[in-house]
Amino acid sequence: METGLTKKEILQQLEEHGHNVLPKAKPKSLIALFLHQFKSPLIYVLLAASIVSLALKEVGDAAFIFAVLVLNAIIGTIQEYSAQNSAAALQNMVPQFANVIRDGKNVSINTEDIVPGDIVILESGDKVPADIMLKTSNNLLIDESSLTGESLAIMKDSNAKSKDGDTLDEQINMAFAGTIVTRGRGKGEVVATALKTQIGQIAEQVTKNILIKPPLLIRIEKFTLKLMYAVLILVLMLFVMAFLKGEDMAKMFMLAVALAVSAIPEGLPVAITVALSNGMRRMSSKNVIVRKLVAVESLGSCTFIASDKTGTLTVNELTARHIILPDNNKFNITGEGITPRGDITSADSSESDLSILDNIIQTSILTNEGMLSFKDHEWVPKGDMVDVALLVMAKKFGLQKNELTESYPEILNVPYESERCYSASINLYNDKNIASVKGSPERILQMCSRMQTSNGKVPIDIKKIESQIKDLAQSGYRVLAFARGDVGDDINNKNPEKHLKELTFLGLVAMIDPLRTEVKDAVDICKKAGVEVAMITGDHPLTAKAIAIDLGLGDKDVKVLTGKDIAKALKKGEKALEELVADCRVYARIEPNQKKEIVEAITRRGHFVAVTGDGVNDAPALKHAHVGVAMGKRGTDVARESSDLILTDDNFSSIVQGIHEGRIVYSNIRKVIFLLVSTGAAEILMFILSLLFGLPMPLVAVQLLWLNLVTNGIQDIALAFEPAEGDELKSKPRDPKEPIFDRHMIKRVLVSALFMGLIAFTVFYWLIENGYSVIAAQNYVLMLMVLLENVQALNSRSEKRSIFKQRFFSNPLLIWSIIIAQSLHISCMYVPVISDILHLQPISFKEWSSLMIIACLLLCVDFITIKEKKK
Repeated sequence: METGLTKKEILQQLEEHGHNVLPKAKPKSLIALFLHQFKSPLIYVLLAASIVSLALKEVGDAAFIFAVLVLNAIIGTIQEYSAQNSAAALQNMVPQFANVIRDGKNVSINTEDIVPGDIVILESGDKVPADIMLKTSNNLLIDESSLTGESLAIMKDSNAKSKDGDTLDEQINMAFAGTIVTRGRGKGEVVATALKTQIGQIAEQVTKNILIKPPLLIRIEKFTLKLMYAVLILVLMLFVMAFLKGEDMAKMFMLAVALAVSAIPEGLPVAITVALSNGMRRMSSKNVIVRKLVAVESLGSCTFIASDKTGTLTVNELTARHIILPDNNKFNITGEGITPRGDITSADSSESDLSILDNIIQTSILTNEGMLSFKDHEWVPKGDMVDVALLVMAKKFGLQKNELTESYPEILNVPYESERCYSASINLYNDKNIASVKGSPERILQMCSRMQTSNGKVPIDIKKIESQIKDLAQSGYRVLAFARGDVGDDINNKNPEKHLKELTFLGLVAMIDPLRTEVKDAVDICKKAGVEVAMITGDHPLTAKAIAIDLGLGDKDVKVLTGKDIAKALKKGEKALEELVADCRVYARIEPNQKKEIVEAITRRGHFVAVTGDGVNDAPALKHAHVGVAMGKRGTDVARESSDLILTDDNFSSIVQGIHEGRIVYSNIRKVIFLLVSTGAAEILMFILSLLFGLPMPLVAVQLLWLNLVTNGIQDIALAFEPAEGDELKSKPRDPKEPIFDRHMIKRVLVSALFMGLIAFTVFYWLIENGYSVIAAQNYVLMLMVLLENVQALNSRSEKRSIFKQRFFSNPLLIWSIIIAQSLHISCMYVPVISDILHLQPISFKEWSSLMIIACLLLCVDFITIKEKKK
């Protein structure tokens, strides 16, 4: 238990048992992905159409339809294969770690490398890495809901004995893989890894290729389905009109199928998945790992950020700056960060002051759960940063943790938990049982009846100490209080708190955790982007206020709500809490459940809320937020498990980058929808007008399928890669309830579809009236529609500015897709077999130029539409 496994034993166990990895769903092969592309009602209709073509001896038409299906399937396969690989790569970016004892040292290793026999140390916030038989437990509470479905956490006892037939929740001397430590500490031996764990046995049975669609994609697919019904009704009407006119039914059937396929944006879900995946990749390059695909877009919609302070707004490298004794004598501490270089000095201190100082520093060590070691020429911290800062302070004073704990053996330990706000240790000290306590001043003062001064122990002066705390907090310091006392010989292990009273107050330690340099600018950007920011912390209200003023969250009169204020409002009901939080952006001394209540109240007020957090205490709020953002560096496993996004650098400014990327993704999704719906509507309008005016069909079935392929086959995917327009963070966030197909998009679709449909019909009408054959007229109209829809792809690049005010080559993929589409269509006019199938004929450069000029008028139409919106 003290030395753990040796390197030789670890290698033997790895060879025998393998790595501690649960089975994962096997990725789909290229063949499986390819076959999956044919699983669609529209594809079935197209296949039926190709069979009908063969029956009618239209071999060319049948071959072309089949070729279109294969080409579409290839494009879809490439996109899905790429997205699948990206998701797998991103999963590997979030490894889990565990604390183990190996070769007598406490080390942090990847959970995949854990083997049977390893000694694992568990503490609050950890995810249990394997099935472990507990050897020690201290107030250890584990949430096993992920394994057993039991909502209440289970209190573990290393002294208990399991019997054969005991259910999982009855095995209280065991900690099972995949469960979460919610409180306390423990140590135990790994007895099962990977598939041999309880959760591994379940995983082996249920591992399947299951794709869970994000809500955004479900909404889009519902929208596409509704649109499909509308298009099919219109196509059916066209079919009936053609039937009444006496048109050839076989050809009309083919035409109806082709028109439905062209007008229905069946490629939209794929394009949206690509947009989300692309956003996910861009976020990962900016230190934001996406755990849930839909969170890419969700973060861009947030209107409110409830941010934790420590490590997110601040650098999370606490440094002890001052030690204040009860009679106002002060020691100053020099040095920065975790490097123990510096001194503890005082302008005027007596021997008794130095004795009190020695007691404070001893208390800071005995109640300390952190570690500070020198490894590879640098100081390596482990544990809570408050504890690490106190160890650095102790080293500056000349005291070492291991020497002190050997001199004063520990009898009982009470680990720090956010609910109790203190940690304590009872040690054998010169034949006496001495309790040492450190924690929040409010909590420690409740335990004390006396205070240590240069004149000895005197009755505690609460007002004097509170005045000291207030002065320090107003200067932005985090303040800890320290106390000691003789607790007698009768130690109650089950109820240690009964001993923590009538203690002697020793003094205060003031720490500073400076703001990150870039955070203030990030908060300013949020304000300009219409995103409100609130700070929720467990610190003293005055400390929170000082930091809030530095951040720009308010001035000297900024409102600060405390946990007590929240508790009072909750007693009055939800409405009272909503009114209380309406104009507050700074919260201090907040308990874990209160943070969740605050988030829910802000949500009920109509905000779309993102929450940041790193600890177990943040998990409830992370789960109840629209977007939970966990810290990757110092965050606990339970915080990561509760989140949608993970910040690899624990930096608030990365959230702002994520909001930016989320807004880009949503904008690109709208661009794809606009292109597909407007071009499909234009094609239907052209056919309706031709039937109403008694003209032949302006295009045949294979031409419609070809048009759909060369104008939407690649361009819609290319739009998903459209870069930022530059003003994403200068406008207010969209209303989360706002439909994607809103009034502005409906107007743009109607205007552009009317123009394209009317202009194409007018050209077709003019050609027929001036003696052109139907085949020749269809050839010119097809060329015009290819040009119009390629120009519409350019119009789709922005909702706010026309192509004349954009960087034309900022999306080279789209430009090249248009060039390739034009080149491919023109080339096919000169390839005998293809030109025969598509009924194509070469046209002169002068004719092409005339059609291009007509198509470019669409740019002017969109320019006027956008300009009217600005007015």
